[in-house]
Amino acid sequence: MTDKTLNRSQRYEEAENAGSNTSGNPTMGEIIAERFSRRDLLRGALAVTAISATVSPLALATAEKAQAQNGRPAFNFKEIAAGSDETHHVAEGYDADVLIRWGDPVLADAPAFDPAKQTAAAQRHQFGYNNDFVGFIPLDGSSEHGLLVVNHEYTNEELMFPGIGRQDTKDAGFARMTRDLVDIEMAAHGGSILEVRRIAGKWQVVKGSKYARRITADTEMEITGPAAGHERMKTPSDPSGRKVLGMLNNCAGGVTPWGTWLTCEENFNGYFWGKADGHPEAAALKRYGVPGNWYNWGQYHDRFDVTKEPNESNRFGWVVEIDPFDPNSVPKKRTALGRFKHEGAANIISRDGRFVIYQGDDERFDYVYKFVTEAKVDLQNRAANRDILDRGTLYVAKYKADGTGEWLPLVHGQGPLTEANGFRSQADVVIEARRAADLLGATKMDRPEDVEANPKTDKVYVMLTNNTRRKNDQVDAANPRADNAFGHIIEMLPNGRDHAATTFTWEILVKCGDPSIAAVGATFSSATTKDGWFGMPDNCAVDNAGRLWIATDGNSPKATGRGDGLWALETEGEGRGTSRHFFRVPAGAEMCGPCFTPDDETLFLAVQHPGESEDDKVAATFEQPSTRWPDFKEGMPPRPAIVVVTRRGGGKIGA
Repeated sequence: MTDKTLNRSQRYEEAENAGSNTSGNPTMGEIIAERFSRRDLLRGALAVTAISATVSPLALATAEKAQAQNGRPAFNFKEIAAGSDETHHVAEGYDADVLIRWGDPVLADAPAFDPAKQTAAAQRHQFGYNNDFVGFIPLDGSSEHGLLVVNHEYTNEELMFPGIGRQDTKDAGFARMTRDLVDIEMAAHGGSILEVRRIAGKWQVVKGSKYARRITADTEMEITGPAAGHERMKTPSDPSGRKVLGMLNNCAGGVTPWGTWLTCEENFNGYFWGKADGHPEAAALKRYGVPGNWYNWGQYHDRFDVTKEPNESNRFGWVVEIDPFDPNSVPKKRTALGRFKHEGAANIISRDGRFVIYQGDDERFDYVYKFVTEAKVDLQNRAANRDILDRGTLYVAKYKADGTGEWLPLVHGQGPLTEANGFRSQADVVIEARRAADLLGATKMDRPEDVEANPKTDKVYVMLTNNTRRKNDQVDAANPRADNAFGHIIEMLPNGRDHAATTFTWEILVKCGDPSIAAVGATFSSATTKDGWFGMPDNCAVDNAGRLWIATDGNSPKATGRGDGLWALETEGEGRGTSRHFFRVPAGAEMCGPCFTPDDETLFLAVQHPGESEDDKVAATFEQPSTRWPDFKEGMPPRPAIVVVTRRGGGKIGA
């Protein structure tokens, strides 16, 4: 595909290699190959049936029997057909209603959405673009009333603005982008906080809520933790190095037990403009792919021009903690958790009461991380946890060929993380977390995206979306895909089932793709239907029954006969590796943000960038999108939206 024909999400897909990990650390493919040799396969050590190809003897021995007693499946619904068309589809017996769309009011004084008369002032009060992570925080312990927190990851100017078309291509060169349009884009980023309530079986946004809030690329935030106030964080507009405007490219995230929202900055590199040649941090910028020049914000705002404010990019790429109960609170960038292209902040409490956050760095050949707090969580005193994320230990994962692994601490002064290697303090370690992980010998992964911990089993699931840059000489019997277009899922179990442990065991839960094509090497169970398999796992969710749900990004109807959506994946017992198709997004869209209410009777889903082109040779535009979902009105563009799924007549989702 050429630069001219790639749609915005495909450009993001291509850009996941922007940081260029050139370290000599072993890749996950090499680890898998070493662990499961050709001889083991030929001898039948991995067994001969499709199910045993998915489930190793170790996994079978440690499976939680309660999850699939007497061989019964954990999921019970009639799956939908794979495919793609202009609208969304959900399993029979369920309703899937649009809750809120791009441009709908968030704040009470928001004007009605008018695509022909957009302004930054209006967008700051309206629901933002490309909703990704969704989190539900109950009010008064209710599963029918709570706060919904939503990330707004990025913008598609060609679908948002009439008569613009793609502007980030070499030919376009942002020629039609103006200061006003840039400011609308900046206002459409960030996040939204909504109060939602279920009334007479249907969910609705509470109008005029005291909790309602829009966070944008201009919202003032505080920098906390080891990098706060460091010289590399200071800019002409912030000589203190402790304040920054906005958050960028917020992808997956998490919600803490004390009711705060963890939102993760991912592809921040694309927002910076200019050239890194001769830059004082040229090497550090290259490791993160800065500047990406995906947007022309730097043409109008000096802070996004690396030649004018060389430290500004160091102030992005963090996990941001936000208190959704206080719309006047200042969001905090928690630098102790490290700086990289964050995908997810799934969390769980360790056996001794400390807080553990699992994180993926979404780039080919980058790493899986976790952070363990120094202090214990106080579930009885919310205020006591206010700054708990500023002190603790950041780790990066090293996977070993024998099915074990270890968490390597990124701590200044330990191992190679010394002044001799350019790390003068812990601030340098977290600012350059990727380089620190390189030196520690972490395992190169195939685009680690969402990472979720299952509180029922203590297993941890790592979504590895794909790695299309794996070379032919890396092909082997256990990892036969030189061009890993479909990705796979790793399952980890901390030693002693303690998430603060520094060692773990690991398995491949499933290799993704079409199992009917032998060359693909997919390992879904034989019970998976032609509609049930998926590729490119991205976001995931563990519901309150401990069941795993997978959202995908990158399935191409032209290449695979299906669009993206949500699949239910069996992880335990005889059904392990069986996948079922539950929800399908409209044309051009990606599935994001699966989130369940505590009673599992409501599922919130984020439909991102509907209307993008599904044909590499035809560019989608405001005037000619691939769908006009969800309004289907001439002159109304496709609009990213939150969909709420409930079971007709009531009951748990998928049960």
